[in-house]
Amino acid sequence: MNIFSLLRRVPAFHRMGLRAVDRVNCRSGSQGQMGPVSPSWGVLLVLLAIPLIGQAASTGEERLRGYLKGLETLRAEFHQYTLSADGGRMIESEGTLYLQRPGRFRWEYREPLEQVIVADGSRVWLHDIELDQISHQSQASALDGTPAQLLASDEPIETHFQILAWDAGDGRDWVELQPKQADAQVTRIRIGFIGSDLDTLLMEDSFGQLTRFSFLASKRNPKLDAKLFKMEQPLGGDFLEMR
Repeated sequence: MNIFSLLRRVPAFHRMGLRAVDRVNCRSGSQGQMGPVSPSWGVLLVLLAIPLIGQAASTGEERLRGYLKGLETLRAEFHQYTLSADGGRMIESEGTLYLQRPGRFRWEYREPLEQVIVADGSRVWLHDIELDQISHQSQASALDGTPAQLLASDEPIETHFQILAWDAGDGRDWVELQPKQADAQVTRIRIGFIGSDLDTLLMEDSFGQLTRFSFLASKRNPKLDAKLFKMEQPLGGDFLEMR
């Protein structure tokens, strides 16, 4: 698998797995747990319930707009769970997210595989520490239609996503986003807030893989070192450019 299945199929956004019980809960409208999968970008969990039009859903959109307004930097711990399309494999991972808007982020995966994904404003880099290999790709093409694009971009949400009302009935304020790009590998994103705090991100990709992110210990607008958003090439390691 090339790394720029990355933003669509790595632990950070795409390749994580949900336990069978999580998958069942999510489809019935309640919240499940997430988990990581192999090096790639993560994709959000599929909640197949019909979107509800009502106060809870409109509140979810308001929460998202309010959260992104004035957001310059972010630091948060995350747990990621990814379920394969056939429901036969669940991968769980965890790490730390650093965000500097616009256009820069760093996802550090600690378990089960050490990986670092960095967006520097022009390119996205994946460092597979175990393989001692770095791959990189144009940021514009790598992030299109992904949750990373939503969080890192300072463009209006409607530029890249259609906003839909949705309510899981679990006490969170939810909103659903669907990428406008016709061939996007992410087909839907569902974002849940508890109060004003980002709590859960669910993602489904075009392969039917479900990914869930839970965010913990979030710090809004902390001071971050600019070096976090630069990727240094390891001595003796492989360095690959993806088209």
